[in-house]
Amino acid sequence: MREITIQKNDAGQRLDRFVAKALPLLPPALMQKYIRLKRIKVNGKGSQRDVRLAEGDILQLYINDEFFDQPTEENRFLSIFKPQLDIVYEDDNLLLVNKRPGLVVHADETEKVNTLVNHIQAYLYQKKEWSPKWENSFAPALCNRIDRNTGGIVIAAKNAEALRIINDKIRDHELRKSYLCVTIGRPKPAEGKVEGFLLKDEKKKEVSFYRKPVPGGKKAITFYKTLETRGQLSLVECELLTGRTHQIRVSMAELGHPLLGDGKYGNGQINRKYGETRQALYSYRLAFDFTTDAGALEYLRGKVFIVSDIPFQKKYFS
Repeated sequence: MREITIQKNDAGQRLDRFVAKALPLLPPALMQKYIRLKRIKVNGKGSQRDVRLAEGDILQLYINDEFFDQPTEENRFLSIFKPQLDIVYEDDNLLLVNKRPGLVVHADETEKVNTLVNHIQAYLYQKKEWSPKWENSFAPALCNRIDRNTGGIVIAAKNAEALRIINDKIRDHELRKSYLCVTIGRPKPAEGKVEGFLLKDEKKKEVSFYRKPVPGGKKAITFYKTLETRGQLSLVECELLTGRTHQIRVSMAELGHPLLGDGKYGNGQINRKYGETRQALYSYRLAFDFTTDAGALEYLRGKVFIVSDIPFQKKYFS
């Protein structure tokens, strides 16, 4: 239990607003619950959230110590009261999550709290599987990234050994990630390979495609297969031999068939026609295609995980 004495400058504030300012990590819904349960008291008694505080009032706060810390990148997960996760698979080492389009995986200049990694850490913290306060604690970490407006399977490691193994397998191409996308028009040929070099402009957050090597360019190889065409749209499956920023989006645009909804590399007129503001791209299939020993994760050899509920597939190719 901790006590806070209300000073002159804070007199007149509502209880809930004062607590929100004093404990910025405490989720608002959890704070309201603690007030109802009398874990937040005023002068030793239960109170209402809208009571006005007076100078000299003493607040008794029966709240976990971590909520009294100042917000940092490492503890912002505490602000999430009810983690929102679509879990595809979970064991003691890994968590596979179906990330919804629109959610960032890590904090950036636009979002600090509502990120996929924070939802995962909040989930494991609330399950009492992990706490940053534990000695030599390993913070659950993501093994792969997906763009904000792309959906699909993201791998989270629960321990350092799992992170090391998965990173090694990704580097050695022993994990196969398949994507579904909707292209404008039917690619020709219907099945093939796009190979080139991608150069990222960090200022513009934009990637350019080159057929020949360029200084700073990274080799990119994308295999694609057209599954179905309806009207001016095609459902295409892609596999990446390399994992570069915006690789599928840029590669399909290079073929002359950009992704539907892609505002950076696509066709704005057609995007508006269909009312799409996010690229129709989903990392829907993950195969643990190990060809070498996987140590503590050997039990995953040959396992395949698939997300079947893909909004744009149901909308245009149901």
